[in-house]
Amino acid sequence: MNNENPIIGNRRDNIRVIGVDPGIETTGVAILDVVNDNFMAVLSDCIVTKNNLPLCKRLKEIYFSIDKFIEEYNPSCLAIEDIFFNVNTKTAMLIGAARGVVMLAATNRDIDIYEYTPLQVKNSIVGYGKATKKQIKYMLKMILKVKDSFFPSIDDAWDAMGIAVCHASNQKFYSKINFS
Repeated sequence: MNNENPIIGNRRDNIRVIGVDPGIETTGVAILDVVNDNFMAVLSDCIVTKNNLPLCKRLKEIYFSIDKFIEEYNPSCLAIEDIFFNVNTKTAMLIGAARGVVMLAATNRDIDIYEYTPLQVKNSIVGYGKATKKQIKYMLKMILKVKDSFFPSIDDAWDAMGIAVCHASNQKFYSKINFS
C-alpha cells in the first residue's frame, strides 16, 4: 500500500490520523491532518447502525464504513479509544466487538493502531483527567480553530476528534525526544 498521502505528503512530521470512538449504535470517526505542527480538522462524522439489525450486521456495517473511510482518506495511522471498565458488562462487550472490527479494518489495510484511554484523551486536550464534555468541546474548538457547526451534534464525533488530537499531540511530543 502506498502510504504517501496526496494532501500532506510523506514527511515524517506530517501525518493524517483517523480517530475512532467505537460503539455498536454510534461510532464516531474523525480525520485530522498534522502539517508542520499545525492541526487541521478534515472530517467529523458518525457511523450509526440501526438497533433493529442483528449484531453481526451492525458489526459488518461498522467494518465496511471504517474501511471506506480508510480507503478514501488514506490515513497514516488509526487512534482508537481503549476500552475502560464499564459496570455494564454487556455494553463493554458490545464496545469491544465494535473495537475489534475497527481494528481489523485498519490491520487489513496495514495501518498502525494506537490506543488511548478516556483519561489520556482528557489529559491531552484539557490537561485534566476528569474534564467534562463541555471543557473538551471548548478546547477542541480552540485547538482546531473550528466552529460548533463543523461537528455533528452527536458527542461520539467530538470524542473521535479528541482521540485523534490526543494521538497527534503524543506523536509530536515523542518525536521531539531523542532516545539515543
